[in-house]
Amino acid sequence: MSSPPIKIGMLGGTFDPVHHGHLRSALEVREALGLDRLHMIPAPKPPLRGAPQVSAEQRLALLNAGIGDTPGLYADDRELRREGPSYSIDTLAQLRAEYGEQARLVMVIGFDAFLRLHQWYRAGDLFSLAHVVVMARPGYQMPWTSELRELVGECEVESVDSLMQYPNGGLLTLSLPSMMAISATYIRQRLREGKSIHYLLPNAVEEAIRENGFYQHFSQHDE
Repeated sequence: MSSPPIKIGMLGGTFDPVHHGHLRSALEVREALGLDRLHMIPAPKPPLRGAPQVSAEQRLALLNAGIGDTPGLYADDRELRREGPSYSIDTLAQLRAEYGEQARLVMVIGFDAFLRLHQWYRAGDLFSLAHVVVMARPGYQMPWTSELRELVGECEVESVDSLMQYPNGGLLTLSLPSMMAISATYIRQRLREGKSIHYLLPNAVEEAIRENGFYQHFSQHDE
């Protein structure tokens, strides 16, 4: 009797810094979809921000600290190692090549990103490589544009079981119970202002931020 196909997820983001909202959502997505592994993939270039700039490698280190020994979550640095622009379609192609044609490959995105999906590079090829799962707050609705409707076409399915019948080609909207309203922007702001970020992110991440002085203004002595 052959073993069931492996189930792999990809969740990209700037993770600047990673916080409980990212990690709890990742855990809930992995459980809901029954994923064997969820690759959390930091994007190479977050929007330009004031000093001190936290490098991509430092964001990866914070992500590793945040994940710790959580089963099934994996900090993946492939987009940081890639030359030139980093596109999701290239990452999906790599993952498909690594895990094989029968693997259930899922790109997990937030609802705001989904509403702009038709503007992504080679958006029309995404469904030929993977499923798309959209994380949404319970009861959260927003009308789709005609361009988005055209892109999705007949891909939408109603359940995880339906999605996992095939290696790719489906779209599922998944309501996550927690969906914490924590933003990395808010955390960076509090750090700049010297305020507490406790309980917003894992202790290991907070400790690393404090030890390295990430996201905090340089003092006059450093200028």
